[in-house]
Amino acid sequence: MRFFFKVFLPLFLIIAGAASFYAYTQFNAFKATKLSNDVASFEIKKGSNIKTVAKNLEQNEILRPAILTRILARITKQDTKIKAGEYALKKDMTPNDVLTLFASGKTIQYQTRIPEGTKFGEIVEIIKSDKNLKQTLTDDDYKNIMSKLKTKYQHHKPEGWFYPDTFSYPRNTTDLQFLQRSHNAMLKLLNKEWGKRKPFKGIKTPYDALILASIIEKETGTPDDRGKVARVFINRLKKGMLLQTDPTVIYGMGDKYQGNIRKKDLLKDTPYNTYTRKGLTPTPIATPSAASIKAAFNPAEGDMLYFVAKGDGYSHFSKTYKEHKKAVIKYLLGGKASRYKGSQ
Repeated sequence: MRFFFKVFLPLFLIIAGAASFYAYTQFNAFKATKLSNDVASFEIKKGSNIKTVAKNLEQNEILRPAILTRILARITKQDTKIKAGEYALKKDMTPNDVLTLFASGKTIQYQTRIPEGTKFGEIVEIIKSDKNLKQTLTDDDYKNIMSKLKTKYQHHKPEGWFYPDTFSYPRNTTDLQFLQRSHNAMLKLLNKEWGKRKPFKGIKTPYDALILASIIEKETGTPDDRGKVARVFINRLKKGMLLQTDPTVIYGMGDKYQGNIRKKDLLKDTPYNTYTRKGLTPTPIATPSAASIKAAFNPAEGDMLYFVAKGDGYSHFSKTYKEHKKAVIKYLLGGKASRYKGSQ
């Protein structure tokens, strides 16, 4: 036995030392390696642990061997911090850079935009055609979408209730989650502005303001006019006058609108015809921008009751019908008073 220890122990120690040195150099070499190419997408699925992640990295020839990835993660205490999601890996990233990215949760973000002034039906089509959103809603679901949202407005129609913006989100975000986020953003802005509002006749609830904002959105050719357009409608509501705004009539026509609005359309009564019915429309007519919502709460000052498009994106505002008639003749009828057929 003494002979065994005398002869083989030194040999064993030499081998063990050599193995340890080899492992040490290999590990250091591994830590110093850099990705040779970009990796557009690497997905960590929910429930994955460091063993699974390291194996997938190895199988995709991104980082190998897997055992060294696991050892590095353990040493850097990132083995339990890895978050599920889709990641973009960049050329020249080190193994530690990769693990740090996984622990940060900074996943690939996709973007979908809801344009200002769109109707809910148009928003639905945007969502349905977006390949980056996970499609879970049926046509019937969309018809009853408010009841599926976490909101106190579950019994409302969806028109106007979704904030227009460009939203960023990770892979596997569902269509419902996307709509919930947009709705939450609208609620947040609406409640914020309602809290510091000026009281106006005809605007009794945040929903009234949302309706007015949607009309402002569709009637405004340039941002500079929003406050003035809002003031016209506020003044008309105060006086009990008809709002007389074409976009509401067009909304009420639905598919019957083919690009032209005629006098008979203005005379045909619908719940949305503000030429035949006083007050606000039953619902918004589009999704209003933040600027239109703010204008509804804080309109410009003035006594104007009328406005007409000047043809350059701006509108001419008038306090009296007589002044308005002159503006219509000037800007819409080429100065020919004989063509004027309006009445107060």
